[in-house]
Amino acid sequence: MCGIIGIISRQPVADRLVDALKRLEYRGYDSAGIATLEAGVLTRRRAEGKLVNLAKRLEDAPLRGSIGIGHTRWATHGAPTEPNAHPHATKALAVVHNGIIENYRDLKAELEAEGVTFESQTDTETVAHLVTRELARGLSPKDAVHAVLGRLEGAFSLGFLFNGNEDILIGARRGSPLAVGEGEGEMFLGSDAIALSPFTDTVRYLEEGDFVVLTHDGVEIFDEHARPVTREIRRAVGKAFYVDKGNHRHFMQKEIYEQPEVLSHTLGAFVDMTTGRTRIPNGQSLDFAKVNRMALSACGTGYYAALVGRYYFERYARIPCDLDVASEFRYRESPLGDVDLALFVSQSGETADTLASLRYAKAEGLQTAAVVNVQESTIARESDFVLPTLAGPEIGVASTKAFTCQLMALAALAIKAGVDRGVISPERELELTRILAEAPRLTNEAIRLEDRIEVLSRDMATKRHALFLGRGFSFPLALEGALKLKEISYIHAEGYAAGELKHGPIALIDETMPVVVIAPHDRSFEKTVSNMQEVAARGGEIILVTDAKGAASGAVEGAEMIVLPDMPEILTPIVYAIPLQLLAYHTAIQMGTDVDQPRNLAKSVTVE
Repeated sequence: MCGIIGIISRQPVADRLVDALKRLEYRGYDSAGIATLEAGVLTRRRAEGKLVNLAKRLEDAPLRGSIGIGHTRWATHGAPTEPNAHPHATKALAVVHNGIIENYRDLKAELEAEGVTFESQTDTETVAHLVTRELARGLSPKDAVHAVLGRLEGAFSLGFLFNGNEDILIGARRGSPLAVGEGEGEMFLGSDAIALSPFTDTVRYLEEGDFVVLTHDGVEIFDEHARPVTREIRRAVGKAFYVDKGNHRHFMQKEIYEQPEVLSHTLGAFVDMTTGRTRIPNGQSLDFAKVNRMALSACGTGYYAALVGRYYFERYARIPCDLDVASEFRYRESPLGDVDLALFVSQSGETADTLASLRYAKAEGLQTAAVVNVQESTIARESDFVLPTLAGPEIGVASTKAFTCQLMALAALAIKAGVDRGVISPERELELTRILAEAPRLTNEAIRLEDRIEVLSRDMATKRHALFLGRGFSFPLALEGALKLKEISYIHAEGYAAGELKHGPIALIDETMPVVVIAPHDRSFEKTVSNMQEVAARGGEIILVTDAKGAASGAVEGAEMIVLPDMPEILTPIVYAIPLQLLAYHTAIQMGTDVDQPRNLAKSVTVE
């Protein structure tokens, strides 16, 4: 999760920009930079690595401007070098950016055909040149930014500083959070309120598609059609922003909404978005050409992510995979002589059973790797290879963004494994990584279905039991959807492979039993339809999570629909997780339970 900060003031802002960036260090980053206007002239300072390097650069060459923007960057497009660090600039402006511009290659080619020269490998620089072109055509900064926003595909937030104009900052968001702070004679822009907490206790949160124009005198907010809108002012004591829900009711909802952004950062760790080639993060030398069998293990939601991972590795890399719940793995005393790699999945990196399984595998002489969200954790330290999920801190006990980031990491790893083993051609690799880059946008579209899902949750909250069904990639999601519902709403729920319905669960079906069916219109859709018809014939209530083609098939009359965009199969576990999270979330609200801290549960299970 990159960090954005912007300040428009009448006093020098460089020190405050750096201070705000320090408050965003928890998001993770590998380079940083700021830009200010001095006598109207745009000047930048950027540095690789930690903020101490940027601070040293500023000590040697101070910036004294009273308006500026700053950024901490996780590398996605291009290596973490100074030329790729933000802010990116032209003669007309500087820009900072969180997220991924999916169609940047086409936009870049268009600009290069007009003679534009690029200085970096990033998608962000494309935005800078596009807005510069609109300014050259005579548009105002506001109109130039709005014109370009309509051409961008993906999930992102942006901050703009304009050369020669010391009275304007512009921000925009689509799928990636951005907040506006108001002070006396100065205004602030930040990727979250934590960055703004030292400066103001008056904050507005931009909504989806908004862009904002900040001046010394105030703020104007516009929707995606450039119509003026108002957004609620929120006030709080500054220090309270250190743990802040933003404009969300619960941390779980906030973390659901953060998924487009954190997915882009996780993807950037495993894919060089400039070339479209997969990689092992941090220069590690894990070679899947030497892996002929894998053992996967995890607990809870991590186990369901590993189950999807098994499908990924077997489908895309043709590596046979064994999978165990971590609490059973070491006690089963499975012979591991033909296993070349043991892979463990954990959000916290401290899960006791998963750690014990890791140690068992190491004692058996296995090479080990860990998909973890906390790179300083015990599991990360004791693994041979650390495969980071860049979800940022997850406060809600029920995992949401950590789960989908685990899926993203596993999907990219499976592609890398397929390439290493010669199963995936270079052309297919590019195709698959471009598909993965669509995940932030598609998850953002799934989040937009929240109002529809909230309506369905009202009926779900009246039930005592629920079934979740799915086939193929959707089977692990059925398990995860059931887990989410029972974790936070306390409704008993079970997930099954749809083909198992007739092997027992069908006995439970009557008019009081809701059945959530996860069924994109894929190779197994027709078989899943037959299961839905069996449910309908017994009076069961059906909620079908599908795509437009699945919804149009008229598979089952009377089924409630949650209709997601069409997408390739590799993305369905990631995107289809969103409505299941939202269904559980809103059902729990209807039930009046403690969403963020459900009874009897802990965020990290550090005892067996």
